[in-house]
Amino acid sequence: MGRYSFVWILVWVSILIACISPLEQVKTIALDGHWASENPARFEFDIQDAQNLKNIIFVIRNNNQYPYMNLRLQVSISGMQEKKQHKDILNYTLARSNGLWKGSQFGGTKEILGLYKTHYRFPSNGKYKIEVMHLMNRNPLIGLEDIGIKIETVKP
Repeated sequence: MGRYSFVWILVWVSILIACISPLEQVKTIALDGHWASENPARFEFDIQDAQNLKNIIFVIRNNNQYPYMNLRLQVSISGMQEKKQHKDILNYTLARSNGLWKGSQFGGTKEILGLYKTHYRFPSNGKYKIEVMHLMNRNPLIGLEDIGIKIETVKP
């Protein structure tokens, strides 16, 4: 029996590893249900194929304590050596008008993927940073479990 359990575990691990594409980077930051606006989430990543178009997607995980139907974010993106930052204000709808959460659910946690930039071309190879802060009225903002970023290469 123990030998078969080991084989099944090995099969599942292999499947999980196969699902992670080398064409994407995913990073998340645990917020543990409280996010102060003065503590922006910072993501650093290395782009080595700037010639390829990318999709930049936010991974937002919330629980039932989240008090709003939407999430407003201020996002800045820049190269590590650059002083100039490009800033955007984003608004993601997390719940439908009837109050039901959008996205997928894992027990009490909901996950939604929010597009930030599609078919985006980074100016050059190198290190980049994305900084995210919430613009909601409540501070600290409760009910957010994680904020993450997924950078995927656009398939031709």
